[in-house]
Amino acid sequence: MCFLLMSKIIEVEVTDLRVPTSDTLQGSDPFHKKPNYSCVLTGIRTEDGLVGLSVNFSAGAGNDWLAYGVRDLSKLILGRNLAQFIEDPGDFYRLLVDHHQLRWLADGVARMAVGSILNALWDLWAKAEQKPLWKLLVDLPPEKIIQSIDWRYLRDALTPEEAFDRLVNSQENRAEQEHRVIQKGVKAYSTAGWLGLTDQQILQTIEEVKASGLDCFKMKVGGGIDFDRKRMAFLRDAIGTDALLMTDANQLWGVDEAIDYMKQLAEFRPHWIEEPTARDDVFGFQRIAEALQPLGIGVATGEQVPSPVIFKQMLMQQAIQFCQIDATRLAGVQDVLAVILMADKFGIPVCPHGGGIGLCNMIVHYALWDQICVSGPSRGQLVEYLNFLQDGVFLNPVAMKDGAYQTPAAAGWGLEMEEEFVRDHTYPTGSVWQGREASGSITFVA
Repeated sequence: MCFLLMSKIIEVEVTDLRVPTSDTLQGSDPFHKKPNYSCVLTGIRTEDGLVGLSVNFSAGAGNDWLAYGVRDLSKLILGRNLAQFIEDPGDFYRLLVDHHQLRWLADGVARMAVGSILNALWDLWAKAEQKPLWKLLVDLPPEKIIQSIDWRYLRDALTPEEAFDRLVNSQENRAEQEHRVIQKGVKAYSTAGWLGLTDQQILQTIEEVKASGLDCFKMKVGGGIDFDRKRMAFLRDAIGTDALLMTDANQLWGVDEAIDYMKQLAEFRPHWIEEPTARDDVFGFQRIAEALQPLGIGVATGEQVPSPVIFKQMLMQQAIQFCQIDATRLAGVQDVLAVILMADKFGIPVCPHGGGIGLCNMIVHYALWDQICVSGPSRGQLVEYLNFLQDGVFLNPVAMKDGAYQTPAAAGWGLEMEEEFVRDHTYPTGSVWQGREASGSITFVA
């Protein structure tokens, strides 16, 4: 084990993977009308052959921007060893986030590229310990979790001392809680109502995930009020009166428009409206939440929130009722742990955003850590699940049973991919892209 930890990082391999989901309209919503589900696959190799992996999701064009950022940042970690990262993960975080020139780029692609590097380093650490990522996090002492997080801009919401006490206090029943959560799994919901699909295609998806025990479903809205009312009536009939039905607007509306629109959908009892307005409009979310609260409709967001600071503001202003962390939007594990801890202080359930390529495989680890070590499983947490791009893509695809994610057992994130899938979907050289490269470019118009 010591040899593994002292092994130097000798290579960072970055692969641009894209799937032409624009053909099927899987993943379509009001803005992303013809997405090509894509990811940057990052592999950090040490001199002893250990490889740490991460994925970072995009919708097609721009995946190459992210890949370039990861390649550029990788120069800062080559020649270092894994033990340096394990000794002080926060130091590596600051090395990448606080670069004296790159910091000018602010959040967005730059922070996502940082997250790609850091998430792959955490994967290396978990593999060196021969543990799944969730188990590595669960077993870390509270002081190590606290040391890993950048608290500079978060202390006004949650101090490291408060977070430490919360983690220590939760340790009393840790073993029992871990056993209970592992046995039961973390409850999932499925996005079934993609905007571009027919009712029959949506019904087929519902039936497929129902077979795995899921009883919570989400649909995209924003196709026009008459269209959405008709589709929500169809979905409510298909899933039954007792099932949860969530809605997602993908930031389509202004604040007043969102309020008016959702009032017209209230009769279908949506559990939440996700991303009703701009990703970082804290006061807009606050107004929407206040207006919809009497109707029993919560507000959810997070998949495109670009930093822990915006999450902090959303939580402090009670602007959201569901905190939707994303596995690859922020600067890696440390940022996500900070958001989970803040959400716990403000009593907001963490309902991770899943989907894409590999997001479901990653978010289950965060959900397990949250429900074992932080908030417990009793706050109505739901974890998003997509029933495609698993089999034939990952060596260890996510598994569902009785409507819940089953606990991953593979070391690290479990992101190892089928060689054939990687070869065929590498953009633009893979076989699936031959003759249709333009549909993966920025000039591809929906």
